[in-house]
Amino acid sequence: MPFRPRTALRGAALAAAAGLLCPTPAAAAPAGPGWSAAPAPAAGTAPGSQDRPYFYLEGAPGTVMTDRLSLGNPTGRAVTVRLHGTGPWLALAAREVKVPPRTRASVPFTVTVPRDAAPGEHSGTLVATSGGRDGRRAAVPVHLRVTGPRLSALTVENVTVSGQGSAAVIRYTLVNRGNTVLSPRLALRADGVFGPVLRRPAHPLPARLRPGRRVDLTESWPDPPALDAVGVRLTVTAQGGAYGSATASYTPVGWGAVAGAALVLVAGAGGLVAVRRRRRAPVKGGPVTSGPGGRAGGERPPGTEKAEGTGQLAGSASGARA
Repeated sequence: MPFRPRTALRGAALAAAAGLLCPTPAAAAPAGPGWSAAPAPAAGTAPGSQDRPYFYLEGAPGTVMTDRLSLGNPTGRAVTVRLHGTGPWLALAAREVKVPPRTRASVPFTVTVPRDAAPGEHSGTLVATSGGRDGRRAAVPVHLRVTGPRLSALTVENVTVSGQGSAAVIRYTLVNRGNTVLSPRLALRADGVFGPVLRRPAHPLPARLRPGRRVDLTESWPDPPALDAVGVRLTVTAQGGAYGSATASYTPVGWGAVAGAALVLVAGAGGLVAVRRRRRAPVKGGPVTSGPGGRAGGERPPGTEKAEGTGQLAGSASGARA
């Protein structure tokens, strides 16, 4: 019997269709990696490596934006997935979704930007979890940009310097006062009475500041001066022209002790001088001391003595006449 290619092709096609319509028991529960969650592709096909790894939405204040989360279940049993969102202004159409075997479910969600929202970047996450044998967790990032004028601004606050001896610690607070995400850099300098004692060029900080966020940070200062009064200045910069600066003073305990000792010495010296002056001052009824002009302090002028002597003699003569 001669071979007929068309007949063979038709038979293969019918067999394949029968296999799809009536799967064998071995194919009823195919081994798979489990359910997954990802941004729904625009074309409606299964998400792959070429699709979006995260959601990106952009709109002005007062805008309502929508998108879809795709839940895939390649296994042979149904999976119940619970959903919730973290971050700004997310609202899911369903909190729990049952995904049948070998199917894909699409869950809409909305992002409603408030009318008073500050322009800039915001971030959130859509989280999907399941329990039982299929217990898994998937998190899909959501990046949102609110359009409008961009403002980069930050401040440095609450600067203090503590410690002594071999190490000191500089504590401060950074606050993002703008509407953009900042990656700040810090420069340090300190100047004492005897000149500069610390110069640290600008270096990146381990903090990424979102709008409105504040973070407490520290900087170590090895070998600070033991005897000096120091002024410390912190200067922070970031992209977009953000700039902030603040100062603090640092006086080691040793310097205070030296200053206290100096005050005690000065006070003691002043007391000694006062005692010496008191000893040199004349005392009433005491010995006569030399006065100005070489005369004794208690010596009377010459004319006074003569007058007194004459008076005495006159008195004696009067008595004789009597």
